[in-house]
Amino acid sequence: MTGPEALLRLGLDVLWLHALVFFRVAPMIALFPGFGERTVPVRVKLGLALALTAITGPALAPVLGPLLAAGPGPARLILTETAIGLLLGLGILLFVLALQTAGSIAAQSTSLAQILGGASITPMPAIGHLLVTGAVALAMILGLHLRLAEFVIESYRLFPPARLPGAAGVAAWGTGRVAHAFALAFTLAAPFVIASMLYNLTLGVINRAMPQLMVVFVGAPAITAAGLVLLFLLAPAIIGLWADGLRAFLADPLGGT
Repeated sequence: MTGPEALLRLGLDVLWLHALVFFRVAPMIALFPGFGERTVPVRVKLGLALALTAITGPALAPVLGPLLAAGPGPARLILTETAIGLLLGLGILLFVLALQTAGSIAAQSTSLAQILGGASITPMPAIGHLLVTGAVALAMILGLHLRLAEFVIESYRLFPPARLPGAAGVAAWGTGRVAHAFALAFTLAAPFVIASMLYNLTLGVINRAMPQLMVVFVGAPAITAAGLVLLFLLAPAIIGLWADGLRAFLADPLGGT
């Protein structure tokens, strides 16, 4: 093999290696908090996916090199890598959905569900929009993009290329992640639910003691003010717990749920 032919062969191998990484990275970027928002242009998402591919590709060369030498079918490689990337991306997306669900629960509990409800493309109460925006900003400040690069590299140890995980394992893992998302959402919104329960119990007692009093007109401003105060006091803790959970998932996506 002459020099130009060897150089061309090497270039094709490098290109194919990075293409395999891209097939796994692109679904993650499309579903990742901050990067995958609908307000982010598609060209920006594509640029982020290519940049992350260029960063992680050299580190994955020892893993993908033998696979390229074995020469499995390209269709199989593309399908398996895309499916694994989509699976991991959905696992990350569930954290955003958990925070949105927590915001909706808190807003419904404190009569704040209709305030600025259209603040984002995906309709959600103002509390949910505030929590999601704050959480994404905190995640970026804490170096979430660096954790993403580590997550991509680690995913090749957990999910070897050209090999799909078993359907039973994926079903159990997906069920566990969905259950964990709902549990996390209720945990984050629990103070608002407790405040709402105490509010309704108090209104019931007052209404029984003084039936002539219009307790709703007195209680509605009180629960609204209490919800805003709770949001002011608890938002840092809620976002911090969410960020800790996301970091734990990125460190061990197959860990206990």
